[in-house]
Amino acid sequence: MADDDLEYYIKFPSPTPKDSTPTSETEEFVFVYDEDKLPVVMLLGWAGCQDRYLSKYSAIYEERGCITVRYTAPVECLFWRRSRMHQLGKRLVELITDMSLEEHPIFFHVFSNGGAFLYQHVSQAIQMRSKPLKVKGVIFDSAPGKRRLMSLFRAVTAIIGGPAFVNIPAAIVITGFLMLVWLFEVLARSLKERKPLQTDPIDLVEEPFTWPQLFLYSTTDKLIRYEDVEKFAERRCQRGVNVSAVRFDDSPHVKHFSVHREIYINAVCSFLHSCLSEVGESPMKKLEQLKDETKPELTPPVSPGTTNTVKTD
Repeated sequence: MADDDLEYYIKFPSPTPKDSTPTSETEEFVFVYDEDKLPVVMLLGWAGCQDRYLSKYSAIYEERGCITVRYTAPVECLFWRRSRMHQLGKRLVELITDMSLEEHPIFFHVFSNGGAFLYQHVSQAIQMRSKPLKVKGVIFDSAPGKRRLMSLFRAVTAIIGGPAFVNIPAAIVITGFLMLVWLFEVLARSLKERKPLQTDPIDLVEEPFTWPQLFLYSTTDKLIRYEDVEKFAERRCQRGVNVSAVRFDDSPHVKHFSVHREIYINAVCSFLHSCLSEVGESPMKKLEQLKDETKPELTPPVSPGTTNTVKTD
């Protein structure tokens, strides 16, 4: 579906009979809120993400009665036409109002740095509203991480695809070009605002909103280091944000769902249920106190405020 230059996909669930009962424990979060104001989950894809991939994630929520909105920022906006990101964030917030969803509980599920960067501009647009939205929580999948040359190179190669003899030379050229563009942008911004150099494009640590956040990440992620995610989550926790996390030890970047399907679904559904039930409003335990905790399997719902390490033999 298209709205001006904003190409997004939205899906409304079929009406649920009032006398119906949930088929599993993870589906109960739909029933803890006003059925006339079903939860809305906005999924913001990673750089180069195709909607057919993002739709597999949105199906988790659609099957449980949520309204979903899928959108991925264009690659050029994420890499070299970054001035457009502010407008994209603003349009996504306006979309919520246009669809009369501002009174619904809203969640954001963001993937990689591409989704996190877009969410940053959505957050800024929400701050500009006279009436705040009813955002209940944010899920960070494989994000956020610091900007690194090798991470950028790997991301570019993944987007380009194709045989290595074409992919690698093209990725080297594009990576070098993007680094020059970003360097110029950082210097220009620093001089204009008369502030120290800000090399990290994602600046969400100081986000004023304190709605709960769930982090899904892996120690084997080659694009986003797990140390970056844990450091970010810890700093948010120190600011009073209700933080929870699930750390995997064997799943690649934005592949946690395909490798650990049941655990993944259980984690995100449990998070939504907790947020809708307003459970665990007090600040969470610091992640540094929980990094060494190991839980081989997650049969019960993931409890906010715990860092679960999932290992496989």
